[in-house]
This record gives sequence, structure tokens and C-alpha cells, in this order.
Amino acid sequence: MRKRKLGSLEVSAIGLGCMGLSHGYGTSVDRQQGIAFLRAAVERGVTLFDTAEMYGPFVNEELVGEALAPVRGEVLIATKFGFDIAPETGKVRGVDSRPAHVREVVEASLRRLRTDRIDLLYQHRVDPDVPIEDVAGTVKELIGAGKVGHFGMCEAGVKTIRRAHAVQPLTAVQSEYSLWWRGPEEEALPLLEELAIGFVPYSPLGRGFLTGAMSADTSFGDDDFRKLIPRFTPEALKANQALVERLRGIAAARGITPAQIALAWLLSRKPWIVPIPGTTKLHRLDENIGATELTLAAGDLDEIERAFAENPVHGARYPEHLQRLVGR
Repeated sequence: MRKRKLGSLEVSAIGLGCMGLSHGYGTSVDRQQGIAFLRAAVERGVTLFDTAEMYGPFVNEELVGEALAPVRGEVLIATKFGFDIAPETGKVRGVDSRPAHVREVVEASLRRLRTDRIDLLYQHRVDPDVPIEDVAGTVKELIGAGKVGHFGMCEAGVKTIRRAHAVQPLTAVQSEYSLWWRGPEEEALPLLEELAIGFVPYSPLGRGFLTGAMSADTSFGDDDFRKLIPRFTPEALKANQALVERLRGIAAARGITPAQIALAWLLSRKPWIVPIPGTTKLHRLDENIGATELTLAAGDLDEIERAFAENPVHGARYPEHLQRLVGR
């Protein structure tokens, strides 16, 4: 596995988004199956594993902690705080980045992850009721205490990123970014380059759409988060098939897969970008890792740009109530 620099951290060129093992995309995997899968990822050279307290909630951190405990010194674990989660029911009641709550979440995450230090701690979503300086200052204290290694933010606006960075330098920012959602290019990526902050794209395969595995007839169960997303309505899926067909054609000409094209494109954008595609299948993990060995020629990149310029994406990336949580 090739390595990349994420701020001052050296990590595998792609990490693993662990959410889907126990949250968001339908039935969770069997616990032992999940443990075996995560350890297989380590054997293949993946060193960055991304989880969060709200994935499950709570159970994803427990799974990651158990799976990685025997190889803890070989990997980096990223997790997140920032939501108010009812401990009895797991219901998310809103955002909460009050300093006392952040400290409580970190202690609980450390226990679930079976570790004495969180390598990369993200604020999951910005809390408009808590000054970001207070949040960054709290994380700075946790870093000083040795409980956290590095600070990150998710889906934050550029002004907030700059203010946080002035208090406690950020190592990474995580936001959605892919051929299907290129919003970070306008403001976020230039700022991150200026401040030498790494970038971690989540959903780099468009929540599975860019793999080419979905058709206009694909449906989602009530326990699949995509059922809520406007981009995955039957009408949008049908309209967006033209994008996948173009991507499939580009990939076929090179003897690779649409997913590999999508990941190789991301890796070509900046050397400090580290995508975290999620999967529960070993053959998909191997496919994703294979993208790190690809170099897209200028002609390939031009063809990809034309394909997506000529086929604008249909549907918003979040429903309105979740869209309000990003870019703050």
C-alpha cells in the first residue's frame, strides 16, 4: 500500500470508512465477520480506520476497538464527537460540542476503542451554540493530556476552519467529495492547501453509486440511510444513470472498474487527499486498494471532466434537515 501525508500523519493512501459495518446501509455485518474483515484490511496495508460514536450508535467503535486491539501499534484510529445521543436509546437529539460533553465523549470512546489515545479526533458537525474556539481549546487540552493525538473537523465552513486552526492546528478536515459532489473545490481545498491541512473525502464512491452497481430500479430498505437522500429517489437514479454509463465506458477502455476510476481521480487531485471508501466485502476492498496503483493520464482526466460537465447530477446530496448541519 502506498502512503500519503495527512497533515503531519503518514497513512495509507486510502483509509477505511467503517460506518457501513454497523450503521447506515441496511443490515449490520455479523460481529465476528466484521472483526475478520477489519483485520484483513490491516493485512492489506490499510492503516487509517474511521469510526464515530454515532455509528450504531456506539457499536461501531466497539467493533473497531476489538478488531484492532491486537494490531493497535500498526494503525491509526479516527473517531468523532459532536452529537447529543441518548445513551439508553441511541437516539440522536441534536448537536452538542460543549466542552464538558466533548470530554465525556472522549472518555467513552477511549473505553469502546480499547485504547488510551485517539489518533485523530474530529468534530462531527459544527455546533452553532458553542464558539469554535472553545471546542478547539478543549481538544487542545485533550491533546496535552495525551488522550488525543490530532484534531480534525467534518463538513465545516472555511471561516470556522480558520478560527479553529488558530487555536489548535488541524491535521485533517473530512467532508463529502467525489465525482458526484465537488463542492469542496471552490473554497475548502484552497484553504486546506494554504494551512497544510490534510483532506479526507468520505463517500468517495457516491455512497455506492459510482461503482456502477446501482440501476434505475434499485430500491433501499427503511434501515438504509440512502432512502432519505434526494439523490437516490427513483427519478434521480434514472436521470443519473447517464453519468455512470460514461464512467463505465472510460473504465472499460482501461480495463479497470468505475470505482477504481473514481478513486484514482480523487487521488490525482492533491497528494494530501486520503479517501476513506467503506465496504463490507473483501473483493471490493481489494478493488479499492487497486486504485492506489493507478495513474490517470491527462486524456483520461479530460474525458472524465467532459463526462460530468455534460451530465449534471440530479438530486441534492442531503435532505433539508441534514443539509443545515454542513458548511457552518
